[in-house]
Amino acid sequence: MSISLDTTVSSLMTNRRRVGALKSLGVLTVLDAITYYPFRVTDPVPMLPLRSISVGGAAAFAGVVRELRVRPLAARRGYRLEALIDDTEFALEHSVRPSSANLVFFSYKKHYVDWLSSRLAQGSRLVVQGESSFFNDRLQFTHPETLVIGKDVASQEEGLARVSRPRPVYHANSRISSEHIHESIVMMLQALAGSGEAETASSSPVPGASATGEEERADVSRVSANDLSRAIPDIVPEDIRVSNGAMHRAEAIVAMHEPADTKEFAHAITSLRYEEAFISQTALLRSREGVRATPGYPCPVDETHRLPADFIASLPFDLTGGQRDVVDAIQEDMAKPYPMQRLLQGEVGSGKTVVCVAAMLQAVDAGNQAVLVAPTQVLAEQHYQTISEMVRKLSAAKSAESAESGDEAKHDIPVVLLTGGMRLAQRRKVLALAASGEPCMVIATHAAFSTTFQAPNLALVVIDEQHRFGVEQREALRRKNEVAPHLLIMTATPIPRTAALTWFGDLDISELRELPGGRKPIRTIVVQEADGGTMSRMFIHIRQRVDAGERAYIVCPRIDESSDAEEDPEGGNLMSPDESEEGSAVLPLHSVEEIERRLQALPQLEGIRIATLSGRDDDETKQRVMHDFATGETPVLVATTVIEVGVDVPQASCIVVFDADRFGLSQLHQLRGRVGRGGTRSWAFFISRAEADSIAAQRLAIIEHSSDGTEIAQADLELRGAGDVLGDAQSGGRSSLKLLRVVKDADVVVHAREQASELLSKDPELSGETVLAGAVLDFIRGNESFLATT
Repeated sequence: MSISLDTTVSSLMTNRRRVGALKSLGVLTVLDAITYYPFRVTDPVPMLPLRSISVGGAAAFAGVVRELRVRPLAARRGYRLEALIDDTEFALEHSVRPSSANLVFFSYKKHYVDWLSSRLAQGSRLVVQGESSFFNDRLQFTHPETLVIGKDVASQEEGLARVSRPRPVYHANSRISSEHIHESIVMMLQALAGSGEAETASSSPVPGASATGEEERADVSRVSANDLSRAIPDIVPEDIRVSNGAMHRAEAIVAMHEPADTKEFAHAITSLRYEEAFISQTALLRSREGVRATPGYPCPVDETHRLPADFIASLPFDLTGGQRDVVDAIQEDMAKPYPMQRLLQGEVGSGKTVVCVAAMLQAVDAGNQAVLVAPTQVLAEQHYQTISEMVRKLSAAKSAESAESGDEAKHDIPVVLLTGGMRLAQRRKVLALAASGEPCMVIATHAAFSTTFQAPNLALVVIDEQHRFGVEQREALRRKNEVAPHLLIMTATPIPRTAALTWFGDLDISELRELPGGRKPIRTIVVQEADGGTMSRMFIHIRQRVDAGERAYIVCPRIDESSDAEEDPEGGNLMSPDESEEGSAVLPLHSVEEIERRLQALPQLEGIRIATLSGRDDDETKQRVMHDFATGETPVLVATTVIEVGVDVPQASCIVVFDADRFGLSQLHQLRGRVGRGGTRSWAFFISRAEADSIAAQRLAIIEHSSDGTEIAQADLELRGAGDVLGDAQSGGRSSLKLLRVVKDADVVVHAREQASELLSKDPELSGETVLAGAVLDFIRGNESFLATT
């Protein structure tokens, strides 16, 4: 049977339970197996004669089997195999007196016992590694690892080196242990290297064949990296790999799963991290160049196309320096004949909407169409109201200017809303307008991704809160027309620049760090839920703010008691119990239903109307609830994180987040940004049940004392990992980045990008690097969603 990286695990192993257990880890093919990397290695096992081994310690030694006995187990079906081994020669080499020990194995498989008996027959020379115990006045090793060796010294030394070297430790589960994962992977490496026929490996008592986990390897030799290289070619060009001091890919994979020592294991990790960085950066750079070869919609800004400038002049405030710089950069990009691709990062309230409207007006002014896609209906409606009002004022100013000059030209700019919950007649009207190709601005939800939405002159696509959308959705908009639209991706989730370089390396990146004038710092207070006095004072404070005409959000991670305790119902990433402190992990998370009931009973909030809001509410209910909250009819809103993004109620001055210790820092920073938008003093109360010295408490201390979104995001990346912070849309369900760390390996990413850029400048099509070209193509096709526009 021919073995390749695409060979399925099920075709190599007859043990169905083992195959199923590996499948639960995402290991379906040989490639999945060899790239299922260990997260650490154990310390080397000392090589000691039997007299020097302390009870309970792990050790390796060499010896000869002097006696073998197999006994049936009286109490239950099965067998006990016991081999008496002495270490005479090995002890003399270490200048100590010889001794003996028992090797004990239990099994209910007769064929396994027979096979083991043949290996441990009287006179067999072995090297043994295991944990010692003491039974019947004799040292004993239960189910140790044994290797049969020859009579020569070299064979003994090689065997001892093999069993005593560091062992890889894998992320396992209740269905399969780390040791059995290791055995299965090594078996596949051996098969791939051609060290044994697949059928033999799957039908004899070797790794993966036994249902009881009593597997051993009778061969002493390590998997040959040279043999393996025929099946696992190097991906990084040799001159680049050598210049970085990296291992050949086959050598690195062997060193990951069969390390000779910890130093070799570390070298393998470094080599494979660089490989991941080089492939990802090559893919991003090729994607970027590919877009520049695609025709786009030139949208000039000149004396005859002044709509963006007129819009900025019509605003009742001056743009910040950062806003002006970003507007200028976007105008320059959109005037080019190929599509713009830009990521706009901006702190909550930094003025991204104004920048976005200026870009949309630039597209409309050139006779084209623009669409802004928001992740929730609440946010889409708020964008629609805000943008409609901005454009109405612009149109009025333009009309007044025309009237003064005697020009009766109309300056109405259609701004329409498209959501999945619209009435059919209204929806058809909006779809007809877009399909006509008439210049217009469409504010939409996921409805823009449907096949019914057609915009033949779509020149600009703006994606708000990009981490809420997958690549396939964004690509659906780009594929609607032969000419690719400009793309502006906006996020209020701060992403450290090194992370952005890794995830969005094919985009130009702009940042808005300044906040518009009038915004006051938000006072952040972490409150222990068990502190009744502080909780009471907090609700008294909220009552005072409400009586002053302000509003308060109360945020809960669950909708009701029956909803999933570990999932943010609005699609966020709550910390799993093993990531937070032990106490809060066993307590149920608070729900909107529960907290609304408790607030209604509080004397501090007596007489105040309280509303609830979650993603389960229908569109009409959401509109009514947000209207009543904004007008003050229901000044306290108990909600899920549906209010996290974009909701803009200037009168909101207080936000309370229950179970804050279970949210990521970036998400808490987003939620905090819902208040203080009207220039009033504002407060954020993060309610926690975390122990004072827990990791969760340390995380909350970071956001309590910092309002710098980038600093907070950096801490969140380091504490939680990139996928959790940026969202699953970026991390990918089965990302090829298994070892590369976005923050800690920033220098590796930058260096790889420089070398990838140099390579592509000489060979843009990678015609001389076919293996790398294939890896880049696999990478792009493999749901690597951080290729945000590929």
